Amino acid sequence: MYWRCFVGVLNREMLKFWQQRSRLLSALVRPLLWLFVFAAGFRSALGLSMIPPYETYILYEEYIVPGLAAMIVLFNSMQSSLSMVYDREMGSMKVLLMSPVPRSFLLCSKLVANTLVSAIQVYLFFCFALLVDVQLPLMGYVYALPIIALLSIFLGSLGLLLANSIKQLENFAGVMNFVIFPMFFLSSALYPLWKMQEASEWLYKVCAFNPFTSGVELLRFGLYEKLAAKELVIVLVLTLITFTFAVRSFRPKPAASFSTTSSGNRGAGNKDTGNKGIGNKSDGKKQRIKANQQGRP
Repeated sequence: MYWRCFVGVLNREMLKFWQQRSRLLSALVRPLLWLFVFAAGFRSALGLSMIPPYETYILYEEYIVPGLAAMIVLFNSMQSSLSMVYDREMGSMKVLLMSPVPRSFLLCSKLVANTLVSAIQVYLFFCFALLVDVQLPLMGYVYALPIIALLSIFLGSLGLLLANSIKQLENFAGVMNFVIFPMFFLSSALYPLWKMQEASEWLYKVCAFNPFTSGVELLRFGLYEKLAAKELVIVLVLTLITFTFAVRSFRPKPAASFSTTSSGNRGAGNKDTGNKGIGNKSDGKKQRIKANQQGRP
């Protein structure tokens, strides 16, 4: 039963992803724009020193590739969170919630399916990055896969937690803009933290406190076959916390009571029937009085 549920959710998400090809295009346009356009302009203006995990001086294009890959995971996870809430309110999630499968397993299946979609988009982006001579270690692509999965589950759980607290889903996109862009720009995805520290000390502290920074650095170290132990612990703990609260806050919206409506309709029907009965009695009484009057001399 669990396996059939997981396969069903996975097939549905992959079919949806295949049919929504514009989703793949829009997910790749943002990072490719930064890689091919902005990176070319910042290459001469922004110099990078030799910082871990890099062992030599690198170009700006090579630095931002891990950050842009994390950006793909961020945007896709938030978009998937919105689709999960819509499925809960008026789609297939209502049917799934009626099954005996635990709610945590259902959400985990959705997050795993979202992880697969994110991984496909990220590795397609890595293929485009080869066009600007950003060649990462071969084993780095393998080491990056579990990190992408962990980061996707964390961001997906965070997005679902935020979506469950929003009463009107129409406002979800606007609220997400206040979450996605600060998380992305106040991180080490585009600029090293020491550059932030040179600009402003409080800005550096905000960027260092940002959990997305830990995810970006974890992915950056993984692409170069290294482990960022501190960042790994932070992301793991935050993933467990956000997933737990997301499961607890995931409550199906109470639908309109069909039984109440039906009972009300039946009650109205009974009243109408009763009125008809009263009308029949009155009509019969009038006919008898009329007949008696006609029979009198």
